[in-house]
Order: sequence, then C-alpha cells, then structure tokens
Amino acid sequence: MRTLVTLAALAGMVAFAVVLARLTLEASPASVPLTRSNLIPGRSIGNYLHQPGFVETVKQLGGNIVLGVPFGILLPLLSRKTRGFLRVALVTAATMLLVELVQGALVTGRAFDIDDVFLNTTGALLGYVLVGRRLGRAVRPRTRPRWWKRRPDGSSA
Repeated sequence: MRTLVTLAALAGMVAFAVVLARLTLEASPASVPLTRSNLIPGRSIGNYLHQPGFVETVKQLGGNIVLGVPFGILLPLLSRKTRGFLRVALVTAATMLLVELVQGALVTGRAFDIDDVFLNTTGALLGYVLVGRRLGRAVRPRTRPRWWKRRPDGSSA
C-alpha cells in the first residue's frame, strides 16, 4: 500500500510540475513592456491589494497560494524526510525560488517576484497543515520513538 501511495504521489508531483511549468514558464511577448522584477517583499502584494480590480487581486494572490498547496500535500507522501512544517516550507521556498529565477531570467514577458515565492510557500504550508500532515503520518508512520520518549540507554520508554 505504501508503495502504491508513493507512486501516486510521485505521479502527482510530475503532473504538478507540468502544470507549474505551463503556468509559469510559458513566454508572454505581449507582456514585455509591463513586466518588472520585484525583489522587495510585500511590494506586489500591496500593489494588488490597492488596485480597484477585486477579481484580478483574488486571481493573482489566491492563484499563487493555490499553486503551492500540492507541495504541502505531496511532499510528506513522497518521503518521511520531507515531512514537517519547516521542511515543507524550505523545500517549497527553494523550488519556487528556482522557478522564479528561471522565469525571470529566461522567459520572455515574465519577471522574478519574491512575493510569488512567499505566496506559493504559504499555500504549501496550508496544504500541509490541512491535509499533508495527516496523510504523511498515515502512509509513513514514525519508526523511532520521539526523542523525549527515549531512555538514556537508547531504548524506548
């Protein structure tokens, strides 16, 4: 059963990678004059929150959060080592930072935006807290007792 779930999670990650690439790494030549890189945390989020178009704001901010959710669900299923709030945050942030760097450097009409990394990581953490943590524990239960339940001689309490 564990192998089947791991294979399904791996297939999910591949599918997610394809969707992520299609959404973020496709050229947009018409957007070239409009794109600007953002290295200041919060700038893009603030700009979206202060613009009059509510639907566009929800689409941009919500879309970036939703885009990160699969990481928070699938990472704990792939490996016990990628389970945990901090680990999910670090792996997601590193992956999304790489995507943003490639997008900003190599894709026409796209720009690097640090806020996208934060929003994607927030989505992954939401996915982890709401679903991924429980699924990860169900599929890959702890094999060693927690450090506070171990005896000084190394045996379990």
